[in-house]
Amino acid sequence: MTLKHRLAGAFLLASSLLATPALADGLYDNVNGMTLDEDGKLIRFTGILIDRDGKVSKLLGRKDKRPRELDWREDGDGRTLMPGFIDAHGHVMGLGFQQLTLDLSATTSLEEAQAAIAAYAQKFPDRQWIIGRGWNQESWGLGRFPTAAELDAIVPGRPVWLERVDGHAGWANSAAMSVAGITGKTKSPAGGRIEMQDGKPSGVFVDNASSLIQQFVPVPRPGERDLALAEAQALLLSKGVTATADMGVTIEDWQSYRRAGDAGWLNMHVAAYAAGVDQMVLIAGPKPTPWLYDDKLKLAGVKLYLDGALGSRGAWLKQPYADAPGETGLPMLGSAELRNLMSRAAMDGFQTAVHAIGDAANAEVIGAVDELAETYKGDRRWRIEHVQIVDPVDLPKLGEHGIISSMQPVHQTSDRTMAEARLGPQRLDGAYAWRSILDQGGMLAFGSDYPVESPDPFAGFAAAISRTGTDGQPFGGWRPQDAVSRTQALAAFTTAAAYAQFAEDVIGSLTPGHRADFILIDRDIMLASPTEIRATQLLETWVNGKPAYRAK
Repeated sequence: MTLKHRLAGAFLLASSLLATPALADGLYDNVNGMTLDEDGKLIRFTGILIDRDGKVSKLLGRKDKRPRELDWREDGDGRTLMPGFIDAHGHVMGLGFQQLTLDLSATTSLEEAQAAIAAYAQKFPDRQWIIGRGWNQESWGLGRFPTAAELDAIVPGRPVWLERVDGHAGWANSAAMSVAGITGKTKSPAGGRIEMQDGKPSGVFVDNASSLIQQFVPVPRPGERDLALAEAQALLLSKGVTATADMGVTIEDWQSYRRAGDAGWLNMHVAAYAAGVDQMVLIAGPKPTPWLYDDKLKLAGVKLYLDGALGSRGAWLKQPYADAPGETGLPMLGSAELRNLMSRAAMDGFQTAVHAIGDAANAEVIGAVDELAETYKGDRRWRIEHVQIVDPVDLPKLGEHGIISSMQPVHQTSDRTMAEARLGPQRLDGAYAWRSILDQGGMLAFGSDYPVESPDPFAGFAAAISRTGTDGQPFGGWRPQDAVSRTQALAAFTTAAAYAQFAEDVIGSLTPGHRADFILIDRDIMLASPTEIRATQLLETWVNGKPAYRAK
């Protein structure tokens, strides 16, 4: 199927879903409804009235009278209706391109990955580069990074560039390194590391070193970006995600969003965070944009990277890695540079969202906020993205100056054994410490970090309340004292996630005046077990009072 045909199919699907019912006064009745109010209290209802603007006008109890004059009615058959999930941290284009390029995220061994790469190269013989994502030496049980030689054995002639599952390292073959001019004399850039083997580049490039190869990879065309956006949006809506924060948006990504909005097929809410200060200014100019397309799109702030990831040992730690005593990770920004960039954004009213995973990185961002808050007063909602490893002495500081801890519950279940190896048992007290952050005055906003993890919010909800993986392990949960309650998890995925992007008056709750963004599901996740929650069947997704997805 050609790009033109795939785009046409995606747009026709979006149009058909939105065709009925028309935007008018309507009632979705006979539901097991639930939402949180502004005080975090769980409200139950059986019917929801929606006005012509796509907003909630009233919640109805079982005994409340139903209006007679309505433009449309829907019967929920007693199913559960709840707010659509807000993913507080994702990468929309990354998710879309994952559907269009080689995806290695399901491979469980190097050999399986090599077979997938060989099959992909054979299927697409005319593609100039083999591009993909998703490899993970930890899930392969490899005990080391893969090498260029192991790619050369499969695809010797064409350049191959494959990003690690977390996006913080890339794997190249010899042809790709030749195109980029990489030799044994090439130096690692600041904030990056070229992995070496016998005095030569091994084929893996960590964090900022990835740009040495990435700059030579063909840039997607506008039509390809639009298709990636359509693919990502369809997948997110099918998972019950009605709004997302898109972390790391470029001007090319923004133009794709604008084309979708102008053509009428942008069907979810996107709060974009620019990929650095330069992109922030290029996209929005002197200040954040307002909501566009009936509250579907805005440029909210800027995304900055301070360190890398645990898996590639790029996360910046206060003490050396337990399994690599000579390494403490890779700070990507100096102390002054971080403060200058945050200040540049704050002076024009942009929100800052800083990626920090290691305890040294988190301490650095906390210190920067503490200093900048003296100059930039008011409601700033400083964000730290991931907040995976925090020195216990710094946990109380996350509650100061309104810092929002934007975290991803599924990272804990995916990373726990790796975290134990990287840190050792004595340094886990501040690891994925959701409950501790709340108890000490902090605020949580939950997401998935797709495509690093699946965008399935039910998996994230189950992990948040149980700290167990899909296999139910470990029994009783990993460090269970940091599990959160169901109400706290629901808030982190709805009202708090909306607050984290200055959107609490627009989305996140089904109380009157908010956008009618909701999902219909086959069970009550406030009562079901974690295993049952993971098996939730999504029946419908509505955005702005219109159906955006219906299960077949």
